[in-house]
Amino acid sequence: MPISRRIRFVAFPAIPVRFHVRLSRNDNPKGQTVTTTNRTNTGQDGPAAMIGAEVRDSDDNKFGEVAEIYLGNETDQPEWVAVKRGLFGSHVSLVPLAKGHWDGAMLTMPFDKATLKNAPHHDPGTDLSAADERELYRYYGIAPAPRQPEAGVADAQGDGTAGQSGDDAMTRSEERLHVGTEQHQMGRARLRKHIVTENVTGTVPVSHEEAVVEREPITEANRGKATSGADLTEGEYEVTLHEERVVTAKETVPVERVRLSTETVTDEQTVSENVRKEQIDIDSTEGVDVDRTGSGSDGTGTTK
Repeated sequence: MPISRRIRFVAFPAIPVRFHVRLSRNDNPKGQTVTTTNRTNTGQDGPAAMIGAEVRDSDDNKFGEVAEIYLGNETDQPEWVAVKRGLFGSHVSLVPLAKGHWDGAMLTMPFDKATLKNAPHHDPGTDLSAADERELYRYYGIAPAPRQPEAGVADAQGDGTAGQSGDDAMTRSEERLHVGTEQHQMGRARLRKHIVTENVTGTVPVSHEEAVVEREPITEANRGKATSGADLTEGEYEVTLHEERVVTAKETVPVERVRLSTETVTDEQTVSENVRKEQIDIDSTEGVDVDRTGSGSDGTGTTK
């Protein structure tokens, strides 16, 4: 069970305020409660003085009131302020104490109201877990506070060495390259319809009438018609001629359907990136025999 990181300050005038860090049986064999005395709530530098104080955003607008103060999981120091807001204080936002400005009566945060309001939600009835704290660090874009050394434990290596775990071994770390893909919009495509005029040529047969003079001799068969009139007369005969003319007509008919679709084409790309890793070397071998062959993954030797 993890350590409970929630601190409740009860503000009574001129009464010393205490906060409690509850330990589980695994952390404290006797299951005792560790009690630490803080300044009175009228002090200017004690966390208890903030309980009930007004919290304002970067635009100097009231955001809420301080309800609780939480210890950091790594530092065991006050790091997060629970700000209650709303008509009945039912909404709680956690803000980083280190980023705020406390003037003794009011806490001002360097974030606007939207940033504070959209912070990761936390149930005021539960403790702040390490995962919750990491999410808050990511949201506010701040680096986690360094872990504080445990009280009463001396550093056996003097100034210490980075990566040392407290025993006679060192932890070697290295960067691993993870390659993946993400979707990006590369462009847009649309269908547009417009009218194009083109000339169409075709051949159509047409006919017309022409006047033709035909003469035929007088025979016994047509003599009666030929001599039926006066002997010498003047006259005229009119013939109507006809011709065919080309007539065009246009109609609109559907010819095809066109749609726009997408298909996925997979290519291969080669990526290259530099990765770092730690190498462990021996600084001094005075009076010590060293096996240079080594058995670790980095090829370092071990002392005999």
